[in-house]
Amino acid sequence: MNVQFKKGALEMIVLLIIKREAQYGYSLVQNISRHMTIAEGTVYPILRRLVKEGSLSTYYQPSNEGPARKYYQMTEVGNERLKELRQQWEQFSDIVSIFIKESEAQ
Repeated sequence: MNVQFKKGALEMIVLLIIKREAQYGYSLVQNISRHMTIAEGTVYPILRRLVKEGSLSTYYQPSNEGPARKYYQMTEVGNERLKELRQQWEQFSDIVSIFIKESEAQ
C-alpha cells in the first residue's frame, strides 16, 4: 500500500479504534496491523501529538505482564477532531472517485 495513503489516514484510523475502546500503544499497533503493515514507531508520535492537542487523554492500568500500561482514550476534542477528519476523508474520496470514473469512461 502506498505510504502516503497510509500517512494521510493513520490519524483517523487511530481515533476510530480508540473511540471504540481505550487502547495501549502496542494493542493499537496490533489492531492496525491486522489490516495494513505499519512500523510500530509510526503510531507513537501520532499518539503524543493527539494527547498534546487534547484529542486523547491517558491513564495507567496495571498489567499482568510487566509494568503498568499507558492507555489512551478519547476526549470531546477528539470526538470533534474525528468528525472533521471523517468529513474531510469522505470529501476527498468522493473527489478521487470522480476522477476514477472519468478515466474509466474514456
